[in-house]
Amino acid sequence: MTGELLGFVGVGRMGGPMAMRLLDAGYRLVVCDPVAAATAPLVARGAILAPTPKAVADQAETVLVSLPTPDVVKAVALGADGIVGGSTVRVMIDLSTTGPGAAALVAAGYQGITPILGTFGKLFFTGEKPGLAQTAKLANNLMAAAALVITSEAMAMGVKAGLDARTLIDIINVSSGRNSASQDKFPRAILPGTFDFGFATGLSYKDVRLCVDEAEALGVPMVVGAAVRQMLAVTQAKFGADSDFTYIAKVLEEWAGVEIRG
Repeated sequence: MTGELLGFVGVGRMGGPMAMRLLDAGYRLVVCDPVAAATAPLVARGAILAPTPKAVADQAETVLVSLPTPDVVKAVALGADGIVGGSTVRVMIDLSTTGPGAAALVAAGYQGITPILGTFGKLFFTGEKPGLAQTAKLANNLMAAAALVITSEAMAMGVKAGLDARTLIDIINVSSGRNSASQDKFPRAILPGTFDFGFATGLSYKDVRLCVDEAEALGVPMVVGAAVRQMLAVTQAKFGADSDFTYIAKVLEEWAGVEIRG
């Protein structure tokens, strides 16, 4: 049990479970989020509620943030009542997907935070240049979205031809086409028809858009990435930014005139 006090700004879909993990590991937390329902479970477990990011940074030397967009990260880090104005904070850890540009803008020191980050998973050193970890994250999130799009297309084709959806997924998952969507998202959220994997279409669209924009800035063509971005744009336009990103499969269901169920 460490007992160290950490700050956490943004405790929604992504940040909330991470904050809970920190409490489980024995850290104390001071938290801030505009949605009261997001902070309530943490406060019930002993977390301190702060009204602003600055108020968090007035109490904790290390502040973690998990926020939806680059603009929100910049505002929380550098804006009025932002973390930069805190009297105690020394390190800010950005867990958001905001792209390397935003990461470079709000870059801070990373000494002494390995035990904290180790609470969430395996650590990788990406280099001294701020933003490289964001680039790696964008690459991963593009590939995850691409897997969902292409698997939805293949599944819609198979079901339309007469294959049972569960049988087709089982075949794919013991074959060379298996991927994160076929192994996890389809069995959990699409075949049962719940579409509740837990990641918003708007956030996935933002991640892929940032990745394609970064590739363009680097002079790297992304033909397939651009198509994935367009599919997410269609899904968001049809079902809304707050819809689960597995609704991509619903778009294919409607276009193909089938239901992908098992």
